[in-house]
Amino acid sequence: MVSSSPEASGPDQPASPISPAASAPVSIVPGLWRRMACWLYEGMLLFAVVFVSGWLFSTLGQMRDAMDSRRHLFQAFLFVVFGVYFVWFWTKGQTLAMKTWNIRIVDVHDQPISQRRALARYLLSWVWFLPPLAAIAPFKLSGGESTVLIFGWVAVWALLARFHPERQFWHDAWAGTRLITSKPMSRQ
Repeated sequence: MVSSSPEASGPDQPASPISPAASAPVSIVPGLWRRMACWLYEGMLLFAVVFVSGWLFSTLGQMRDAMDSRRHLFQAFLFVVFGVYFVWFWTKGQTLAMKTWNIRIVDVHDQPISQRRALARYLLSWVWFLPPLAAIAPFKLSGGESTVLIFGWVAVWALLARFHPERQFWHDAWAGTRLITSKPMSRQ
């Protein structure tokens, strides 16, 4: 129990009329537009990750063209590379894009997330793409139709965050994580 009397707080500590729980910082959820801008910026940064990973895979595997029979193995390789990228950075609190947009990932108690929780979030985050990709596969849609379907689903999924009590993305709620506003260019 916390007492606010000077006798209970001791000579070294000033008396505080506010309990420690009441003075804890309030986590502010970043707005949807800022989270989506971060998401797009992350996609641009991932281009470099895909480029280097693809170059290494195709060089070491001596792939000659994009229609190589091992392209599904390459896609699985990229899935693992993305997983390593995101799990590594999320356990540190932020990716480069998240640092730029002052967003941090934490668990529901505002603590850094574990590797297991980061991996769960990574797997659950594929809900951004799997439904439209599953719809595209059996119908052999054109590139334009596929693009409209993917971006339409992304917009719908992003807007569904408005129905979450804290306006978090649903894959974050399922993974037990939250996106919060951080200090500019924070390193912790």
